[in-house]
Amino acid sequence: MTRRVMNLGHIAAQNARRLADHPAFIWGELTLSWSQLDAQVSALAAGLRQRGIGKGDRILVHSKNCDAMFVSMFAAFRLGAVWVPTNFRLLPDEVGYLGTCSGAKAFICHGDFPAHAAAVAASEPAPEFIWRIGPGEFGEAEVGEVIARRLGEQVANVAVEHDDPCWFFFTSGTTGRSKAAVLTHGQMGFVVTNHLADLVPGSTEADASLVVAPLSHGAGVHQLVLSSRGAATILLPTERFDIDEAYRLIERYKITNIFTVPTILKMLVEHPAVDQHDHSSLRHIIYAGAPMYREDQKAALAKLGKVLVQYFGLGEVTGNITVLPPALHEAQDGPDARIGTCGFERSGMEVQIQDDAGHAVAPGVQGEICVIGPAVFAGYYDNPEANAKSFRDGWFRTGDLGHMDEQGFVYITGRASDMYISGGSNIYPREIEEKILTHPAIAEVAVLGVPDPVWGEIGVAVCVTRPGASATEAEMAEYLAAKIARYKMPKRFFFWEALPKSGYGKVPKRLVKDELEARGELDWLRS
Repeated sequence: MTRRVMNLGHIAAQNARRLADHPAFIWGELTLSWSQLDAQVSALAAGLRQRGIGKGDRILVHSKNCDAMFVSMFAAFRLGAVWVPTNFRLLPDEVGYLGTCSGAKAFICHGDFPAHAAAVAASEPAPEFIWRIGPGEFGEAEVGEVIARRLGEQVANVAVEHDDPCWFFFTSGTTGRSKAAVLTHGQMGFVVTNHLADLVPGSTEADASLVVAPLSHGAGVHQLVLSSRGAATILLPTERFDIDEAYRLIERYKITNIFTVPTILKMLVEHPAVDQHDHSSLRHIIYAGAPMYREDQKAALAKLGKVLVQYFGLGEVTGNITVLPPALHEAQDGPDARIGTCGFERSGMEVQIQDDAGHAVAPGVQGEICVIGPAVFAGYYDNPEANAKSFRDGWFRTGDLGHMDEQGFVYITGRASDMYISGGSNIYPREIEEKILTHPAIAEVAVLGVPDPVWGEIGVAVCVTRPGASATEAEMAEYLAAKIARYKMPKRFFFWEALPKSGYGKVPKRLVKDELEARGELDWLRS
């Protein structure tokens, strides 16, 4: 019985054959046709192969959105290697850890991040070589020059089977330590089909997709999906999220779909540019990563029309848990609005709300949201403990709490962990708490997320100082600036004499939040 499947690198090759001169990738003044993109994929693959990269080898990639990053994804697939992209906002030591835990054999790093290159080079074990994207002083080669030297060489797609890994998608657990979710060629083949069916039905090469998020995570999956139909991927000209420029691109290229998070969608709706440019080409605006406030939903529907698509899903299942399509996004409240739902089960997937023993609960009863189906990842790389905790009787346990109504619509009611989501980014308190506790004046700390009308949630830190010591908000923010990424920085620091504790000596976050409310220290959020 064969387990052979299509190598995802074939997506670029088939488009080069069928849509040779059709735009594949647009970034500022640069436009690559599918034949040009495929030629660059083969050229980079040839260079990597000559340098010793083969099937199963991991290629760590730390880059802002750019053409070389996009090409590197298909080149890794073509070789049967594993694409290991990182969030470019991470700090050098964080990327160094990812290189170590993934066992990366090669590191491709944007020239703007020399400190990251140095951190990865100093890690144990270090990659065998580092290549640079764009200008800079580090690395044994520059990716664009490698492509230019090898242009014209043909590299065939390596034969792969269903469970051969293609992508390490970094996610995290309650400890905040990143884990590599192993995505495979067979799984991702299903994911592409599922996303096309449920999120962007009817997509063809006539479509165009605007990228407003890092290609390292959900946006990369989305662009892979649209690439499978030959649609063009269009980047913003700079890393800055320029809303006016986004609308100019929507109008110029007749953009039909965007993948984003509620925070960015809210910004797009509230910006004056929404009334200054033609955005009638938009058919699907897919939002995920965090709940969207109902009033923001209604405002988006009023401005953009019935083009919203919500999905709920984690990196471990590449977004394939539920979907709420445009037809079910009601502009007005009422019995048909289904306020608060994240939708129903994705095609080919089964969702179940389970109790602590793994039994399905009745409709309307809260439990843990669990999922099973072909989109579920192969497991965490080299992490049997995490795998044991995350799977039960074949079901993947999301760690999110919710209930399902009698018609199968899912409602998320909370999180089993303390993780919170700010601007679409998962933030894990323990990681931040550990950094804060390295400050000599801090004895105890609790970091938690609180609701925010702009970012969905923001972090606050409640600190207890050591006897005779003191600290200020400004001092703590300055101290943490070099230790955590900016998006993880708590927005406020409070100082108490003690933290509330349970009878077991633990510090339940709900008690801390209740105390914050009782003290009036969250009133500023409502002003």
